[in-house]
Amino acid sequence: MTKSYAISVLVNDQPGVLQRVSGLFGRRGFNIESITVGQSEEDGLSRMVIVTHGDDKTLEQIEKQLYKLIDVIKVVNLSSKPMVGRELALIKVKSEPAERPEIMGVVETFRASVVDIGTNSMIVQVVGDTDKIDAMIELLHPYGIRELSRTGVTAMIRGNA
Repeated sequence: MTKSYAISVLVNDQPGVLQRVSGLFGRRGFNIESITVGQSEEDGLSRMVIVTHGDDKTLEQIEKQLYKLIDVIKVVNLSSKPMVGRELALIKVKSEPAERPEIMGVVETFRASVVDIGTNSMIVQVVGDTDKIDAMIELLHPYGIRELSRTGVTAMIRGNA
C-alpha cells in the first residue's frame, strides 16, 4: 500500500549535498513531494526533511541508498513515530475592499494572518499541517489566488526521542 513518508536526513553542511540527495531520488524513480533543508542543532550539520510516497519496501530502499552517500550521517523515518509536522504558505489573494471582511473571516478561522495588503490584493500567511494548508487554499480559491508559495513540510518526533 502506498502512503506518504516524512524522512529526516542529517547531512554534512557541504556544497552539493542537496543535489546528490535529490539526484539519488530521481535516479531511483522516487518522487520528492517536498523537501526542506536547514541548519541543525550541531555545527556543520544540516537537517533535510523529505516527504515522499511509496510502500514499506520503497522506504527501505530509500534509506539504504541514502546511507550510501558519503555526507549522510543519519536517516530517520519520522512517520513511524508520533511526530509534529508543519508547513508555511504565503497566499496572495485578489481582494477588492468589499470582499476583505469575508476573506478576513477565513483567515481568522484558520488562525492565519494577513502580512501585506495592497490596493486590490492581500498576502495571507498560514502555518499548519498539509491538510490545513490545502483546506485554506481551497477556501480562498473562489476569491482568486494570484500567487502561492509553500515551504514544504518540516517535522520532528514528539517528546523526548
